[in-house]
Amino acid sequence: MSILSEIMTANEYFTTHLPKSYSEKKENNEKLPKRHMAIVTCMDTRLVEFLEPALGVSRGEAKIIKNAGNTVTGTFEATIRSLVVSIFELGVKEIFVIGHHDCGVANTNSKELIQKMLERGIAKEAIQMIQSELERWIDDFQDPLQNIQTVVAKIKTNPLIPKDIAIHGLIFDPKTGKVDIVVDGYESIDK
Repeated sequence: MSILSEIMTANEYFTTHLPKSYSEKKENNEKLPKRHMAIVTCMDTRLVEFLEPALGVSRGEAKIIKNAGNTVTGTFEATIRSLVVSIFELGVKEIFVIGHHDCGVANTNSKELIQKMLERGIAKEAIQMIQSELERWIDDFQDPLQNIQTVVAKIKTNPLIPKDIAIHGLIFDPKTGKVDIVVDGYESIDK
């Protein structure tokens, strides 16, 4: 059975067994984050169905933005665009940048990644269009704790993010679920 077939079978079961009370509850169908928070985190598979419960965050309470290494690379790249919409359209008042121990991006380098891309048939010209950004992003990520501090600073100093938004940095242990504070956003908030 293909992965697509597995997904469609699981969805069929899910939708036919979904309790009416769950789908009819207003708070389960609200697009605004009930706790006025956004989480920027990694796409690591170990965080799925683990990070949010470890934080006490339920469905409908937060906007979750995921990417490789919970990174921010530019003034208006995808993460910042999502945060801008979350703040100005959806009422987000606090941002949590959550990295994790044993992040795979810390063990990746641009040369190896580019070589794998070439081996899979990606044109050199296409790689050259993104090579400097790829090198800056991948090769600068060596330590998840430092990355959290860097990302918090990039968001905080971004001219599109209001100064009254608290921006926190946390580190998550994907084995135990423990969270530690790296940056307390309340300490540096401009009120």
